[in-house]
Amino acid sequence: MIRENLRTVEDRIQAACRQCGRNREEVQLIAVSKTKPVEMLEEAYACGCRDFGENKVQELVDKYERLPKDIRWHMIGHLQRNKVKYIVDKVYLIHSVDSLRLAEEISKEAVKKQVTVSVLVEINVAGEESKFGTTAREAAALVEEIAKLPNMIVKGLMTIAPYVENPEENRLYFAMLRQIYVDIIHKNIDNVCMKELSMGMTGDYETAITEGATYIRIGTGIFGEREYTSVQ
Repeated sequence: MIRENLRTVEDRIQAACRQCGRNREEVQLIAVSKTKPVEMLEEAYACGCRDFGENKVQELVDKYERLPKDIRWHMIGHLQRNKVKYIVDKVYLIHSVDSLRLAEEISKEAVKKQVTVSVLVEINVAGEESKFGTTAREAAALVEEIAKLPNMIVKGLMTIAPYVENPEENRLYFAMLRQIYVDIIHKNIDNVCMKELSMGMTGDYETAITEGATYIRIGTGIFGEREYTSVQ
């Protein structure tokens, strides 16, 4: 199932890239493996996946210990400050930095472990009360403050768009995130390397690609419906 699903996703990524005149290499697929057993990740790995996304620290750490070390782990869920110390030396990219206090904690732990952590600033572009993320209005100021912290580098922005039946309804939000991204690039902030836009999931990733996504986060489209476990 996973192999066939990945083939379908790949075909759709390529079609979306052709539609908007982008190179396929500009878009990185993250297999969102939260709640999925290691065996399913091993199957995706055998198909060539090397980027996996988790939203719970304990689950990421457990899978990190059990799976090949060339995997690039992405923390895509809300990160609590008291859990930062467990993953700063294990993650390739933290997508969900939504406050200066969280960034300060990441910086502190990165200094302790003598690593440099790459992060994305999460923006709640749709203003949904149920979602984490800073506001569009405060995004640039937050990026500037994070950029001053040691052992951290801001690589771009992330958003979780609303759940919609018609993915075109989210085009506005993807376009908004890209505009914020462009505006921040023009500020030429030191220690900010604006290259990544993490946006688009199973239901709307083609629309996100046409609006400039460099990371798309696909779970259901690869692994099937989510299975909830007792892992916290």
